[in-house]
Amino acid sequence: MKKIILVSIFWGMLISCNSKPTQTGILDEMKICVPSEANRAVSFTNKHSAYYYTQSHENNHEEWAWFEGLNIAKQKMFHGYELFDGESKIDNKQAEVWVYPYKMVRKHDNGMTETFQMFDNLNIIEIALEKAPKGIGLNLKGDNVIHTKIIDHIALFQSMEGHKVIAVSSINDKTVKVESDRVYSNCNGFLISVGGEDKEARALIDLARRNNTIWKKERKDRIRNLLLENTLVKSDNDSLQLAMNWIVTTMNQLVTQQQGQGIYAGLPWFNEYWGRDEFIALPGACLVSGQFDWARNILKSFAEYQETDPNSKFFGRVPNIVNPALIDYHTTDGTPRFVHQLQEYVKYSGDTTIIEELYDNVKYSIEGSLKNWTDEDYYLIHAENETWMDARRQPDLAAYSPRDNRANDIQALWFNQLNAGVYFANYMKDTENAEKWQKIANNVKSNFAKDYTNIKYNYLADRLTENGVQDFKIRPNQLFALDMIEDQELKWKATRICWEELVYPWGVASLNRQDDFFHPFHGAWEHYHKDEAYHNGTVWLWNNGIAMQRMIEAGQSETAYKLFKNMNWQALTKGCVGGMCENMDAYPQVGKSWPKITGTYLQAWSNSEHLRTWYQYFLGVQPDMINTKLSLKPMIPAEINSLEYLVLVGKGKVKATYKKSDVTKYTYTFNDLNVVVHIDIFPYETVNIESLTTPEITLIDTGKELMVGNEIFPVSPKKLAERKAANKLFEGTEFCKPMDLSKHPVMKQVYVRE
Repeated sequence: MKKIILVSIFWGMLISCNSKPTQTGILDEMKICVPSEANRAVSFTNKHSAYYYTQSHENNHEEWAWFEGLNIAKQKMFHGYELFDGESKIDNKQAEVWVYPYKMVRKHDNGMTETFQMFDNLNIIEIALEKAPKGIGLNLKGDNVIHTKIIDHIALFQSMEGHKVIAVSSINDKTVKVESDRVYSNCNGFLISVGGEDKEARALIDLARRNNTIWKKERKDRIRNLLLENTLVKSDNDSLQLAMNWIVTTMNQLVTQQQGQGIYAGLPWFNEYWGRDEFIALPGACLVSGQFDWARNILKSFAEYQETDPNSKFFGRVPNIVNPALIDYHTTDGTPRFVHQLQEYVKYSGDTTIIEELYDNVKYSIEGSLKNWTDEDYYLIHAENETWMDARRQPDLAAYSPRDNRANDIQALWFNQLNAGVYFANYMKDTENAEKWQKIANNVKSNFAKDYTNIKYNYLADRLTENGVQDFKIRPNQLFALDMIEDQELKWKATRICWEELVYPWGVASLNRQDDFFHPFHGAWEHYHKDEAYHNGTVWLWNNGIAMQRMIEAGQSETAYKLFKNMNWQALTKGCVGGMCENMDAYPQVGKSWPKITGTYLQAWSNSEHLRTWYQYFLGVQPDMINTKLSLKPMIPAEINSLEYLVLVGKGKVKATYKKSDVTKYTYTFNDLNVVVHIDIFPYETVNIESLTTPEITLIDTGKELMVGNEIFPVSPKKLAERKAANKLFEGTEFCKPMDLSKHPVMKQVYVRE
């Protein structure tokens, strides 16, 4: 996709509406206009157990439409609402729509302005109406949403699911009447609450009438503070700044308190906690944004669900799924990620007290695997569908993407888990386990380098079968395992192969296009069941993070930034406003230039990996408060001329500015931090500052030398030689390109739905 096309479409989508609401502060400056032809998904949560989904103009999405309306703890309350002017339904398709991080505004043809908002931690929504006609009506859609009575100017209904009570009233306590299940009132808007019984629902309405102004301010303040005090990004690049602010806010929507504190895997249908998704998402959702209390509580909450029965085959595992009706342990990667993210949390926060609190959980996790899930080489074994590629065929439950029984990414996760365990054991002075686990980790790594490579291939085997046979399907999983090998050239070659065979301008495919089982489209029902494509061609945006990370580590940040920029553009102009989806087709549909968005409209690990890559690899901020060390390795993309940002670390923060003109200037200000600072800016010798004598460090890159205060650091011949070798290997690297559909055998199949 050429830059000029992306830019023109981007600005066209943002400015095509006729008028603009008044701008007041960062949240209002983030507003996005949605033209009727875009008809985008719009979603908000109450940060507890409720979310509201709709589309800007018409609820007609083939996958998501059923989920329109208010959903609480995986139960549907009502299927959206309609407004009426007398007997005439107000047509949203003609509205001018603006979406903000905290509200949606529709300006209707009749002059009325409709503003939708939710409140934090409360099962109530407000629909404010300016210039509403007299006798404005509201209809709650949905099967079984039936009016039961009116009490004190509050109309009561039964909910679609869950045996809840829905209360509807005017905002300002005006009289209401119900005709044909529509609530009518001469009012300036409606409140809709949900409770377990009449009294609870009505009490929430009464409370909202008194406090809705305060609640709205509290919600706005929370979001504003997150953007200004935790994740500040200011840049001369307006679209970058806008996209990063939006992705932070949509990511934060999914950090909730449904069952303890956790992270929704994705909306609309994954409004629950998944062990795998939880800990993939934790760095981008909570750590890079300095929300350490949330991260701590999420870790502790999941630890409470760990299987601690030594007689269970799942002993030591944290759950795959936690929702109000189910606790399930059928995943092998959630537990290693839990232990590794516990270590990452300590690195960011410096909170070592949690080690003492959760060390038993760490021991259970490792000892349970050693007892039930390791082979003679100490590889972590698993069932075919217990990796993230977990789709199964019905009714025989055969894995669509079998990775039996030693997937490469699982061994990398296991290695990380063991190393984290060694650190925790040493901290706890548990020498016996530290030595034992370190020996196992060393064996895993040395065996991996032999068993997952072959001189015939310039990339890693995706798995070992149960019989020890290498499978060299090209999948993105190997990108997670590259730290398991020492051969730098092989790492680079594997990275390039993955990029050119899997990474499209819109994201990373789950299988290369030359494979006979490659599926170009996620939902080509006439040829195959959609789950057959789920991990066999479908694009997964969460894999963008590791793909960009490996490119940046190889010094190819400009190549990585092309994908990063495309994802920013997509978050601002396609799909759910401001957020990143779960999946996309690998190829655009015939006649289209961009592929179809599929799966969930808002996926935690997609958003979080985008944010993690930005902070840890483009900005290059990598804390290690365990060792009171902070590494700074910025790789700022060339098109960005100025940046201001901050990162929370431990009990302090790092504020940074970047300005590029005749020389490039970096300024870092350290507030309440006492750390060793490690600065690595290409192509200069590394700077180590053992003790901060001043809270501010200024670096000036002249193009020939790096000036740090009164010291001068020359070009590093070693870095230059390594980059030269990398540049030669990556020269001409391009995105993967779609092939002719006739070359894919699956497109010749005929699928008959049962």
